[in-house]
Amino acid sequence: MKKLFFIAGTFLSVHFATAQTLETSSHSTAGYIKSDGTIESSSHSTVGYIKSDGTIENSSHSTIGYIKSGGTIENSSHSTIGYVKSDGTVENSSHSTIGYIKSDGTVENSSHSTIGHANGIKKEWAAVTFFFFKL
Repeated sequence: MKKLFFIAGTFLSVHFATAQTLETSSHSTAGYIKSDGTIESSSHSTVGYIKSDGTIENSSHSTIGYIKSGGTIENSSHSTIGYVKSDGTVENSSHSTIGYIKSDGTVENSSHSTIGHANGIKKEWAAVTFFFFKL
């Protein structure tokens, strides 16, 4: 019986250790992003995927956008819808600032009000989930 609990505990700790939490401004769990790019709701149902090549898919694996090198975000038609700058500034397609991803994972709108937290999550992934595709 001890062995069964050990195996179950190990599995659960590995499963949850590989997912980073997306939080609202009040630190409630909004969802999760796993290290493989799977995006889950707060109830752990899959809502989308960010593939290693930058392709963004919905839960049905239909392509809804792309993260390009340099931080350009495109929709499924390859039209640019925004940018994520190296300093964490998030811009729309007209280069107007729509938000910020801070180094500590704080996500802010253009007025610097905190709208969420994405600690330990790539800036581009956080920007995609909070500003562009709202997966």
